[in-house]
Amino acid sequence: MTDVFSSEKRSWVMSRIRGKDTNPERRVRSFLHRHGFRFRLHVSRLPGRPDIVLPKLKTVIFVHGCFWHHHARCKYAVYPRTRAAFWRAKIDGTVIRDRTTVRLLRKSGWAAITIWECKIERNRDCWEHLLKKLHSLTAAGIRSRAKSSR
Repeated sequence: MTDVFSSEKRSWVMSRIRGKDTNPERRVRSFLHRHGFRFRLHVSRLPGRPDIVLPKLKTVIFVHGCFWHHHARCKYAVYPRTRAAFWRAKIDGTVIRDRTTVRLLRKSGWAAITIWECKIERNRDCWEHLLKKLHSLTAAGIRSRAKSSR
């Protein structure tokens, strides 16, 4: 199937895709702030430069786009048919890099949460699930601080 845009228009469209401050990321940040969580953005000293860092909980949150990070079993995670080898290598490389980043973060004592773009847009349970995870991390952090102060 041929592209619906000319190569110049496609280049312009692709240049508008940003890696920071995307709409899904801003929605997650707004949700966290409304629920009393304070965070840092794009901390470069951590592996993978996470989108959101909750230092008190020692937790990072990645807000992934389904296409770019290839969300398994998601209708938005498709490989383009044009230049298929290039796109497959690029997207698969991103998936491998994501796994490595999470592994490095967990080894250094950080919890990592991944939130997918499709879940934010179409699933209210995503917010409840995120809140439960963060509250369980908060409770675990309080218990570990109490043990260490003894």
